[in-house]
Amino acid sequence: MSRFRFPEIPGSQITPESVWQSRRQWLRQAGLLAASAGAAALLPARAALASSEWGVRNPAFSVDADLTPEKSVTTYNNFYEFGTGKTDPSTRSGKFRIQPWQVAVEGEVLNPGVFDLDDLKRLAAMEERVYRLRCVEAWSMVIPWNGFPLEALIRKVQPTGNARYVEFVTDVQPDAMPGLATRIIDWPYVEALRLDEAMHPLTLLAFGVYGKALPVANGAPLRLVVPWKYGFKSGKSIVKIRFVEKQPVTSWVKIAPEEYGFYANVNPEVAHPRWSQATERQIGQGVFAPRVPTLMFNGYADQVASLYAGLDLRRNY
Repeated sequence: MSRFRFPEIPGSQITPESVWQSRRQWLRQAGLLAASAGAAALLPARAALASSEWGVRNPAFSVDADLTPEKSVTTYNNFYEFGTGKTDPSTRSGKFRIQPWQVAVEGEVLNPGVFDLDDLKRLAAMEERVYRLRCVEAWSMVIPWNGFPLEALIRKVQPTGNARYVEFVTDVQPDAMPGLATRIIDWPYVEALRLDEAMHPLTLLAFGVYGKALPVANGAPLRLVVPWKYGFKSGKSIVKIRFVEKQPVTSWVKIAPEEYGFYANVNPEVAHPRWSQATERQIGQGVFAPRVPTLMFNGYADQVASLYAGLDLRRNY
C-alpha cells in the first residue's frame, strides 16, 4: 500500500473563517492552542508515539467524577451488529476480524484514499482524554479514551468547498456479526456530523480505551467519540468516511426519526418519546445509585453551544 504525503495548508482554507476563529478562541480559553496545533500537524511516527503507544492523559480534558469501572465499559454496550442485548457485543464478537483494517476516505476532498491503521496513527500525537458519554436510555459513563482529534485527519484530506457533512460507515462482517440477521437496521450502520462538529477539538478518533487497544465491543479497531451527543452518534468499527454536500440520512433517522434526530445533542429539556432525558444514572454504580440531573450538551455547553446558535434544539433534536 502506498503511504500518503499531504501538503500543509492553513486550516482557514478548509472551514469557514468564523468556525476556525471560534475554535481558536475555545483553545485559548483552555490554554491549549499551541498543543492543539502540534497535535494537528503531520508528525513523524517516532514523534507521534514518543510517550507511549496510547499517549499520556491530557489534563485539559478531565471530568469531575470517578471513572466508570473498565469491566462495565467493555461489557455493557449498544452494538446491534452483535445483538440487541447489552452484553451481546462482548460475548458474541469473538469472530470479528480487525486485522488487516483499512478506512476509505472519499467524496468532497482533494486527497481521497485508503488508510490503514498505521497511516492514521501517523497523523497526530496520541493522547488520553477522559470524557463523559451518555446514552438515550438515560445512563452515562466516564471513560478514558485514547486517540486524537478527528480534525487532524480532516485537515490532511482537505475537504472541498462543497463539503458540509461527514458520514461514517461501520464495517459489515455477516459471518462474525450475528445481529445483522435481525435486519433492525438497513446495514451498514451510518452516522454523520456537520463539518464544523467534526472539526471541533472535542471530536475524537479513538483507537483505545483505558490505555489499551479498543475491545470489539467498544468499536475496535477505530471509532468516533463525540461527547456532547448521545452515544449512537459515535460510530464504531469505521471503514468508510465520506465528505458530502447534503445531510445524509443516518441509520436511526431512517428507521425512527421521531425518536432519534440527526443532531442528537444531549438535552434534558427534550424528552425521548418513551422516557424522560432529564436525569441519568452512571453505569457501574448499581441499580440503586441515585439519579442525577442531566447536563445540557452532556456538560460541554461552554465548548459547543456556539455551534448551534439560532438553531431550535427542540425541532432539531
